[in-house]
Amino acid sequence: MQHLEVAGRLWDDLLAGRKTNTIRWRETRAQPGPLTFVRGDDPAQRVVVEVLRCTDLPLGEAAAFLGKEEIWPAEVMLAGMRSHYPRITMDDTVQVIEFAPVQDPQVQRSPATTSSKPVISNS
Repeated sequence: MQHLEVAGRLWDDLLAGRKTNTIRWRETRAQPGPLTFVRGDDPAQRVVVEVLRCTDLPLGEAAAFLGKEEIWPAEVMLAGMRSHYPRITMDDTVQVIEFAPVQDPQVQRSPATTSSKPVISNS
């Protein structure tokens, strides 16, 4: 199954179904189907989502594509992306990954780790 890391600060929004897309640059390519998000600051926590669509386009077009140009004006978008990718420009091609909202995640223990922290699964 495909995997992507997600910043810990975004975890609650992901689990609550408020985060339904991610923008990636020069990372592993995603494709429609199941995808496991791994929490960056606690890799024992994971959630499975269903990727619906993946679109390549210039970063400068991503906010409008997602209908978020009011909350992500160019300077905000670029600053946010540069916190992850310091060399990115508005002309660089990114992959916009859209996924179904997480609904009713179940907390489970991860058999793959020795951690006592829960693994969150949407299956």
